[in-house]
Amino acid sequence: MLPVLDHAGIFAFAISGALTAIRREFDVVGIVILAVTTALGGGILRDLVLGDTPPQAFTRWEYLVVALAAAAVAFVAHPLLERLTRALLLFDAAGLGLFCVAGTVKALEHGLAPVAAAALGVTTAVGGGLLRDVITSETPALVRAGSELYALPAVAGALAVALTWEAGAYVPAVGAGAAIAVFALRCLALQRHWRGPQARSSGG
Repeated sequence: MLPVLDHAGIFAFAISGALTAIRREFDVVGIVILAVTTALGGGILRDLVLGDTPPQAFTRWEYLVVALAAAAVAFVAHPLLERLTRALLLFDAAGLGLFCVAGTVKALEHGLAPVAAAALGVTTAVGGGLLRDVITSETPALVRAGSELYALPAVAGALAVALTWEAGAYVPAVGAGAAIAVFALRCLALQRHWRGPQARSSGG
């Protein structure tokens, strides 16, 4: 189940990165770089933290192939994708859900405690998008004022996976359900403009 989640997350995030590059009018090299960075950045950070080196992004050729295939799809089909409602955000939401589960499960398999594993799962989920936004000089959605819920859905999904694992009740269906729930919550937040609480201004 973990390789399936990894490959699906890589594809979704690579599409998101490629579409962002196309919108910013990057050339083909820039599109590929941003797609690969968005797709693999979070997983590389996860593997470095776990001491799983070299990271799988450099040892499993299929990860790069999936990311490049997604970049090619976006390059060719971006007029169609751009006509879909908020396509970039939808693919980003899919990657968020898939990677928060995959990152948490891998951390648990390496013996991390549930809370630490959930934190690393969230890091895996938001890392690629964070790098994408930094490269394109955007304020990352993770910290952008007025941004709809982004990290909180991933936190909820990662904790759900970690707690069921700790209870001995984790099965692949739980992971799939958590990924879908994170995707759905992120999409609802986008649709209904749900935002996290902010500190009140002290100004009069």
